[in-house]
Amino acid sequence: MTISQDSKKILLLIAVAYLFSVAVRFIWIYQFHGYEPFMYNGQFMINTNDGYYWAEGARDLLSGVHQEGDLSPIHSAASQLTYFFAKILPFSFESIIFYMPVYLSSLIVIPVILISYSFKRLDVGFVAALLSSIAWSYYNRTMAGYYDTDMLNIVIPIFLLWSLIWAISSNQHKFLLITALDILLYRWWYPQSYSLEFAFFGLILFYTLVFDRKNLFNFKLLAIMLFAMMMTDTLIRLPLVVGLYFLFKNEKFDKYVYYIFGLGVIAVFATGGFMPIWGQLKGYVFRETLDSSTQGLGLHFFTVMQTVREAGHISFTTFANRISGNVVTLGLSVIGYAWLSYRYRVMLLALPLIGLGFLALNSGLRFTIYAIVPMAFGIAFIISEAADRMPSYFLQYATIFIGSVLVLLPNIVHIKEYKVPTVFNKKEVSLLEDLKKKTGREDYVVSWWDYGYPLRYYSDLFTLVDGGKHSGEVNFPVSYILTSPQEAAARMARMDVEYNVRAFAISQENKKKSEANQTKIFSNIEEMTKAGGFNDTNDFLSALQNGKVTLPKKTRDIYFFLPYRMLGIYPTITLFSNLDLMSGDKFKRSLFFFSPAVNEDAQYIYLQNGIAIGKSDAVVKMGNESVGINRFIKTWYAKDGKLQTDTKRFNVMSNLNVIYMASYGEFLIVDEATFNSLYIQLFVLEHYDKNLFEAVEMTPYAKIYKLKI
Repeated sequence: MTISQDSKKILLLIAVAYLFSVAVRFIWIYQFHGYEPFMYNGQFMINTNDGYYWAEGARDLLSGVHQEGDLSPIHSAASQLTYFFAKILPFSFESIIFYMPVYLSSLIVIPVILISYSFKRLDVGFVAALLSSIAWSYYNRTMAGYYDTDMLNIVIPIFLLWSLIWAISSNQHKFLLITALDILLYRWWYPQSYSLEFAFFGLILFYTLVFDRKNLFNFKLLAIMLFAMMMTDTLIRLPLVVGLYFLFKNEKFDKYVYYIFGLGVIAVFATGGFMPIWGQLKGYVFRETLDSSTQGLGLHFFTVMQTVREAGHISFTTFANRISGNVVTLGLSVIGYAWLSYRYRVMLLALPLIGLGFLALNSGLRFTIYAIVPMAFGIAFIISEAADRMPSYFLQYATIFIGSVLVLLPNIVHIKEYKVPTVFNKKEVSLLEDLKKKTGREDYVVSWWDYGYPLRYYSDLFTLVDGGKHSGEVNFPVSYILTSPQEAAARMARMDVEYNVRAFAISQENKKKSEANQTKIFSNIEEMTKAGGFNDTNDFLSALQNGKVTLPKKTRDIYFFLPYRMLGIYPTITLFSNLDLMSGDKFKRSLFFFSPAVNEDAQYIYLQNGIAIGKSDAVVKMGNESVGINRFIKTWYAKDGKLQTDTKRFNVMSNLNVIYMASYGEFLIVDEATFNSLYIQLFVLEHYDKNLFEAVEMTPYAKIYKLKI
């Protein structure tokens, strides 16, 4: 079998683009080679929190050990693929999860170059592949160590775009099957893919009804897409689409195509229809500050989407940088894409990707990743067209080379400067590994949801919240625990854990019952309120603070993981419990200010945001206002690693306290409520009630306590 010249050229361009993508991702590895804080057991650790979720599932698949209720994703595609690689490759598990994003995300160059071959412009595809593979946003979410579903979340839909382009262009039946299998693969890998699948379907349906109604092949394509898109198990959809493929190949069944298409429409809506799209729109477009329910007590909770940076509004400059590297390149890319689509109409099929990518302006930077490939095609087309107008081959190649360097350079500069740390450092992981040896697998570790997945992975304990379980109703008790005085926090911790165990047991029982006989489960905080005989959660919380609530029987131990890094997100943590659950009204926010000293003179220590601490008059200047200091506390770690504190009292009537954390070079300015919170008392000051807590691990990086009640 001989390989054609075109095939050889395609393979060569794919190989070069792929190696380029991989090589650029090794920049981070080169920068941190041998840096011990980022390594554990001689291997780099990953640098995305969510990665530990998939890693937990793969680890449990390899060990064969899995507990009901531990939320390990053993059935997820990412965990199963990792398990497969770990079984067949001669590398450590840590190396596999660290390097998988490097090699899988770089596969994006394949469909990009194949798409360009559909309109015989391989030069456009090659430049687009280079830029797509390392564009700002794509790199950030697929760099070495960014072990997450993003490593294939764009690769698969670009393959889907390729199959759709070839299906529409060639009307070859093999692309019906390829398209359907692409959809099945995409849904297996990323269950939230339905919205983009639906957008592709809608665009092709619009084109067919308006411009190409007589083309029976288009209805075959739409029909097989519908059956592939049904909200049912893959094992049901796979034989259906394979059967349809063979049916559609036989011309004698052409008279049934429209009926099959109609059945497909019914099947999609009967199995879920628009609900997945509506769920995505509610989360990212029609965002609300509060979640509330009309059932039960009708409690109101703060929504997590208000605090997730990747779901927040971004500036146009950030938007442009993340898609193309800078504003100028993005502007030219838009022009180039319009020009390319005018010349080759099939490229209009990329509009769903552009629409989803441009949604980022309103719904957060995470969406920018979708627009990268179409925009890369746009700027690559402009470069190619400029080269075609050069009078000699030398100038043509020089134009392509210089143009490519100009669009790639801003992204490479960003990559060199993007020195993302690992999720935890070596010493934090060592603490969790030690904790694992002291605990049982039924025990709980309490911390904020940002750390839920890595906590589960390294300590093998249960958590109350994590990167997937962090709605307002589950965040409220944990926020309350971390930001309340010790006694109230301790009681809430015991209650939340025991009610969490109870809720899981009820959910398991419900699986054995008919829907009519199932026990309704509300949020833990609502269940606590009603169990205490209250109809108002405010009354319950007041009783909890006063010790007038009967605690449930202890069934397992509870530990608190309090890292130094939590200081940076403490104000965010407070948002979830700083409201009246009955009315949804927000309480006045507590004072919390965290800053290093930026300057100093004989009178003042100057912090960020124009705040200064008086040396002689014991006041804090905030703008034109001066507020007296109640306590000035200096903390530092002695040579033996133990925390030392020195407290001075000035104005006991003041609500303001200053803590100078000398070993960190940071100042904390907090009010009395924050000063008395569990996190500040136990981590910052190590002032803990020995009747409630037992110190387990005490380091500058993180502290672990055990609950005694």
